[in-house]
Amino acid sequence: MKNKKKKNEDKGALFIPAGIFLGMGFGFAYNSLVEGLFIGLGVGFLLFAIVNSLKKK
Repeated sequence: MKNKKKKNEDKGALFIPAGIFLGMGFGFAYNSLVEGLFIGLGVGFLLFAIVNSLKKK
């Protein structure tokens, strides 16, 4: 029972590294790596929070 609950909680956490990699890609494309990384990290945390709040309802 605990393993199943933990797997469901971990799926939202994938938004954080995905946001970092997308931000890195956009940062390389627009020649602003650091800004892209921070924007990607912020978007990843925001999506993680939204997904977790929607799961609890």
